[in-house]
Amino acid sequence: MGIAARSNPLAFDEDVPFFALGLINSAIELGGQSIGQHPKLLALIQDELFRNLMQFGLSSSPLILSMVCSIVLNLYHHLRTKLKLQLEAFFSCVIIRLAQSKYGASYQQQEVAMEALVDFCRQPTFMPEMYANLDCDITCANIFEELGNLLSRSAFPVNCPLSAMHILALDGLIAVIHSMADRVTAASPLPEPVPVKEIEEYAPFWTINCESYEDANHWVEFVRRKKYIKRRLMIGADHFNRDAKKGLEFLQGTHLLPEKLDHQSVACFFRYTAGLDKNLVGDFLGNHDEFCVKVLHEFAKTFDFQDMNLDTALRLFLETFRLPGEAQKIQRVLEAFSERYYEQSSGILADKDAAFLLSYSLIMLNTDQHNVQVKKKMTEEDFIRNNRHINAGKDLPRDYLAELYHAIVKNEIRTIYEQSLFPEMNPSRWIDLIRKSQKTPPYIVCDSRPFLDHDMFAIISGPTIAAISVVFDHAEDEDVFHTCVDGFLAVAKMSACHHLEDVLDDLVVSLCKFTTLLNPAASVEEPLLAFGDDTKARMATVTVFTIANRFGDYIRTGWRNILDCILRLHKLGLLPARVASDAAEDPDLANDSMHGKPLSGTPSISHIPVVGTPRRSSGLMGRFSQLLSLDTDEPRSQPTEQQLAAHQRTVQTIQKCHIDSIFTESKFLQAESLLQLARALIWAAGRPQKGSSSPEDEDTAVFCLELLIAITLNNRDRIMLLWQGVYEHIAGIVQSTVMPCALVEKAVFGLLRICQRLLPYKENLADELLRSLQLILKLDARVADAYCEHITQEVMRLVKANAGHIKSPMGWRTVSSLLSITARHPEASECGFEALSFIMSDGAHLTQANYVLCLDATRAFAESRVGLADRSLRALDLMTESVKCLIRWSKSVSVDWKTVGDSREDTSKSSQEIGEMWLRLAHGLRKVCLEQREEVRNYALLSLQRCLSAADAICLTPSVWLQCFDQVIFTMLDDLLEIAQGHSPKEYRNMEGTLHHAMKFLSKIFLQFLDQLFTLPNFRKLWLGVLSRMEKYMKAKLRGKGSDKLQELIPELLKNMLLILKAQGVLMQRSTLGGDSLWELTWLHVKGISPSLQAELFPDLEPEAETEPKSDDYSSAAETVGSEVATADSGQNGVNAKKLESEERGGS
Repeated sequence: MGIAARSNPLAFDEDVPFFALGLINSAIELGGQSIGQHPKLLALIQDELFRNLMQFGLSSSPLILSMVCSIVLNLYHHLRTKLKLQLEAFFSCVIIRLAQSKYGASYQQQEVAMEALVDFCRQPTFMPEMYANLDCDITCANIFEELGNLLSRSAFPVNCPLSAMHILALDGLIAVIHSMADRVTAASPLPEPVPVKEIEEYAPFWTINCESYEDANHWVEFVRRKKYIKRRLMIGADHFNRDAKKGLEFLQGTHLLPEKLDHQSVACFFRYTAGLDKNLVGDFLGNHDEFCVKVLHEFAKTFDFQDMNLDTALRLFLETFRLPGEAQKIQRVLEAFSERYYEQSSGILADKDAAFLLSYSLIMLNTDQHNVQVKKKMTEEDFIRNNRHINAGKDLPRDYLAELYHAIVKNEIRTIYEQSLFPEMNPSRWIDLIRKSQKTPPYIVCDSRPFLDHDMFAIISGPTIAAISVVFDHAEDEDVFHTCVDGFLAVAKMSACHHLEDVLDDLVVSLCKFTTLLNPAASVEEPLLAFGDDTKARMATVTVFTIANRFGDYIRTGWRNILDCILRLHKLGLLPARVASDAAEDPDLANDSMHGKPLSGTPSISHIPVVGTPRRSSGLMGRFSQLLSLDTDEPRSQPTEQQLAAHQRTVQTIQKCHIDSIFTESKFLQAESLLQLARALIWAAGRPQKGSSSPEDEDTAVFCLELLIAITLNNRDRIMLLWQGVYEHIAGIVQSTVMPCALVEKAVFGLLRICQRLLPYKENLADELLRSLQLILKLDARVADAYCEHITQEVMRLVKANAGHIKSPMGWRTVSSLLSITARHPEASECGFEALSFIMSDGAHLTQANYVLCLDATRAFAESRVGLADRSLRALDLMTESVKCLIRWSKSVSVDWKTVGDSREDTSKSSQEIGEMWLRLAHGLRKVCLEQREEVRNYALLSLQRCLSAADAICLTPSVWLQCFDQVIFTMLDDLLEIAQGHSPKEYRNMEGTLHHAMKFLSKIFLQFLDQLFTLPNFRKLWLGVLSRMEKYMKAKLRGKGSDKLQELIPELLKNMLLILKAQGVLMQRSTLGGDSLWELTWLHVKGISPSLQAELFPDLEPEAETEPKSDDYSSAAETVGSEVATADSGQNGVNAKKLESEERGGS
């Protein structure tokens, strides 16, 4: 073997070396790990064997290369812990070089090298160990990264058809990914990758050591730290290559170099950092600056020249930088080298000057022998003669100089090296490798745990996706399709397990292109038939949705591409019915035979007919019938067997996708992924635009909105995550739509549906949900009119199902506003009133938070002339019956004060609030008393009487009673009289009868509450107000003449009132100096109504009492009466009436 290695392989038959290599391979297989127990045998393998294997590996014989690779694979299995740098050299200088055509290897060599590499990749721990031992070592090449890039590049068919080489490289790449995926499966749960901390303070990066290379708790963190440093050094090298000063400053900023540069740290940066521009390093080291000279000497000290020939040491030294061209720089460089070499020389050289002179002579000899411009070459004798007396005045041994001469002549010292990551292995490099192998850190053995897979996958994921995609694109064989799909799924699994969302998004983007669903088509039939016939497109489609269902937690921007495919399938009518349903929570939709076609009689809003453009029929069979034109009257040919088969394949493919699960199972998605899915739906729907849009765009927007609503309902426990985006999207639709259409319909009823379904579960969100319904109030009039009836039906359902969950005044304000509007709509009013009746009947859902709001809404129905008058009467009944709630609340306040011990202040405040609500009730009924319709008007008057009569059970303050008479009773009487006198009987029929009822009402209420009214400080003003209204009604002219009914009724009522006042001691004659007592003022008014009443009721009065008062007293009394009446009619409490009116308007 040795003879063959040192000779030209082409000159010998390959059988002999192949046989020898076979024997070696067998020996290694049999010896196994026991070889490592024999130091001499191990040293032979580490040095001589491996060096010759590398030389044989570069031979032109594929057979020999194959055997060499087999030997190295066996060595890896049994002795890899002893062959760390040798394995690096083999892959750098043999496998990677031969597998690439640019280094001149034949196709057979490339194929054998690729097969060997794939065999290595199939070893589960090969790639992790290459990464941990080499890529994470700052002195070694990035073998894992380079092998990954090699495999991905080799899988690319560039300007050629797909070949076995491409498939082979793809197999290797997928094998690496599958190994990672297997480790992820075995590790449960997968540890979260902890980011490497930034370097906070300077420490010499070349001196960092690991506490234990066997304990994963130590070495994992250590190698990740080293990889981080290596990356930062590479970035620093890039900066240095552009500007040396800025490069060093960058490394100082990252604490890889000290704040104040020292020569040792800079020298080690030059020595151990790959990728540096050797020209710049040579210029820096050759500079005459004192700091640069010190760096040069420290740089030389990093080399180990022990027992090394001068020419080998010089070659090794000059390989690390380019020797400058200036003589002075060359001199400084060689002086530093000579000093270091002399320190470690074996004793032949007398001093460092001798080493310098001989080194310089070797450089001159190298130029003489290998420069084509030099015609006359130096002979051996010339070289020996030129180096006389240089060793401290003595000659060096002739054999020593002759050996140096022949070494230079045969093997040039190259001072200009190509900037290659994988240079050829020469003797000097091999000697240096063997020396380094004795000092290199121990080999890290990896097991089945995925300690480094996150970092490794992040490196090769991009090239892997690109390579698999290109092969999938060019492949025509179904087996290759399956291989690629397996690779895609493995990449997806790794991306998800290691939380690499960007990688998963890139994979989804790449896969969606292969579905052909995003390609433009001239007709519907074309993509349908093409999809059914395209195996690649169908497999890609299934893979996309498999990834979406399995690994959706980690998809981010990729949702947009997935939705593009879904929308395309929707337009083709290929989606299953349940895609937009919200799973088991809405089972009615699950039985829907065709997506988009509502079922009849279901309680869902899906039964509402679409106003606007009808949607196309959809569903798999619906679309296929369109394809075959079975739903037209035109005679067409029957489908061919090929078309039927294509359709069947399409149906099966869509069924395998389980597209509906993406949305029905969205409640299991992680929060960020769910949010991105919702944003993608909003993005896919497009921005709402005012005016008309194309039917296709509207159909897309409607479908996206359906899906958005579905995932919103499916994620009620995380509604706050989605709500803002959903609300803004629906608001944009509502506010931009001016005509009825399917989109605004879906937006409005979808919003109502969300509120219906979420209110029972999200009480803390009730206000937010109900506030969103105010969007309905902002609908364009034409849109609102088209959907008013159905909106009201949904609001009614919402109220009936969730009345107990609406707590705040704000929520009830929204509901009452929606119901109030329906009072004016012919079709919607009945549903609106039904909802209101549900709330108010028996006070079932009336609370202090919604009482006034419901009153105002009910009054709107009472005043509405839409429908029969019977509904107005029922509305009045609701208002009247609500007083029972006030009574109940009032009693509750009294009980709380007595039993619980609430403070008087709290009790007083609660009583005041109840009084104000009672006053609002009376005020609302007063307004209805002015209705144009006679039966409603009179019934309202009766209702008001019932309401006020029930006030006995409510604790009302004196001020409330004064407000009641001033703002309600007196105002109503004045308004009724004004209407009777100012409007024709055609407008207001039988106003005389209403006035008749009003007088009875006044008398009854006054007498019922006389005991409470008499104690009021302003009782006299109130009584004079009563007398004033009775006098006005007595003298009222209706249609130009007085009313006989009123003139007959009022004296009787007044007589009854005076008798009761007399009996209770309220009306008594008392002496008064001013003549303005209640007695005198009363009789002044009574005489205006019925002059004989005083004599009839008080016949026993003294004569002087019956006499006319003196003129002065009469005048004074008249003035007092006038002022009292004026005050009673429009005094201070009138201001309160205006205030109440203003509050009502604000509340409405």
